[in-house]
Amino acid sequence: MHVSNTIAEWQDRRRGLEGRSIGFVPTMGALHEGHASLVRRCRAENECVVVSLFVNPTQFNDPGDLAKYPRTLESDLAILRDVGTDEVLVPTMDAIYPNGYEFKVTAPGLTNLMEGAFRPGFFEGVMTVVLKLFNLVRAGRAYFGEKDYQQMKIVNAMAADFFIPTEIIPCPTVRESSGLAMSSRNVRLSPAGRGKAALISKALRGADARRVLEQAGFTVDYVEEHWGRRLAAVFLEGVRLIDNVPIEGEGHAPLS
Repeated sequence: MHVSNTIAEWQDRRRGLEGRSIGFVPTMGALHEGHASLVRRCRAENECVVVSLFVNPTQFNDPGDLAKYPRTLESDLAILRDVGTDEVLVPTMDAIYPNGYEFKVTAPGLTNLMEGAFRPGFFEGVMTVVLKLFNLVRAGRAYFGEKDYQQMKIVNAMAADFFIPTEIIPCPTVRESSGLAMSSRNVRLSPAGRGKAALISKALRGADARRVLEQAGFTVDYVEEHWGRRLAAVFLEGVRLIDNVPIEGEGHAPLS
């Protein structure tokens, strides 16, 4: 496994990969089994596995949330080595944004609901950094977890609109034995809170999800239905958690 800490180093490595099938898993680090599952699938379907570790500041509308985001580089690299990663890109903020945040991708018609409504600027930051990473890695496939379902749909739409020749591969949400969706934010919950958070996915499988969650003590940003799924964002112990489940009998409608 090789770790590139600069863009120039990575670009030199990328030139040596021409002619090989490349799969890409973009991450913000603080890796867990959910990320590992993406890398394993990437490993099974590509000759070369590339993973990025970059905590993207432009997608945080709350500086406190950015400051609290876990940074666990050494354990992340150990996990990536164990699951068969070939190349790891660990760029700096200045490298990814050499002109600051002067250029950005916007799509108001696609990003004004759910996460976009409650986290102003979030999807602009996501789309901008993902577009930059796609251009750097130039992978045939990129792997995204369905836990961040709205994000996955928007990235897919962006890639198509910009003619990015990278196929977006959706991967099922990985859950703890309790049913809680795995997330880097889960480590900020107390043991009791972690147990309580398992109620989110259970509540989403019923029609009265918002009422059930509020009565259980969650602060609810939204519970909405799109693309044949019921999606929610809630706060527990000051930690914001998102999840979604398929709605029985409904298909996936296109993003509109």
